Amino acid sequence: MNCPLQTRDNAQQLLDYCSRKLDPQTTAILEKHIAVCAECREFAAQQRAVWEALDAWEAAPVSADFDRKLYARIENDTPWWQSLLRPLTLHWNVAASVAGVFVLLGAGLLLNRPSAIAPPVRPETAQVQPVSVQPEQVEQALDAMDMLAEFDSHVKSGAAPNAKM
Repeated sequence: MNCPLQTRDNAQQLLDYCSRKLDPQTTAILEKHIAVCAECREFAAQQRAVWEALDAWEAAPVSADFDRKLYARIENDTPWWQSLLRPLTLHWNVAASVAGVFVLLGAGLLLNRPSAIAPPVRPETAQVQPVSVQPEQVEQALDAMDMLAEFDSHVKSGAAPNAKM
């Protein structure tokens, strides 16, 4: 048989042996191995000590009103984060008042402070940029003005304009 502690494949068998869950045939094979393997013998002795301690242990008796106390505690139990926030919630009104004062002070300081940005300087008189105009453009503009003046005079007099345009 391969050593259960060396292969790790049969380690559960060794635990089952210590808890007395193995069948008699496998128990006999494992006992022969434990007789020659010091590591398994040590492991089995330690496991037997644990099982004997567990068998000897007796739980303390439960009081008659244990269930009632448990359910009352569960109902009154608060989450951990509420326990951390509890000191802050006791002084919530004071904290809100202090925050309001700081907001008002900040707004007052911002409104009383003169503006850091100066308004743009506007010239008092309009300045005309020199534009280069071609003579043909001037001539066409004067012709258009004459035609509009002639049209305006015909409209005021009620006569139809000439079709020579």
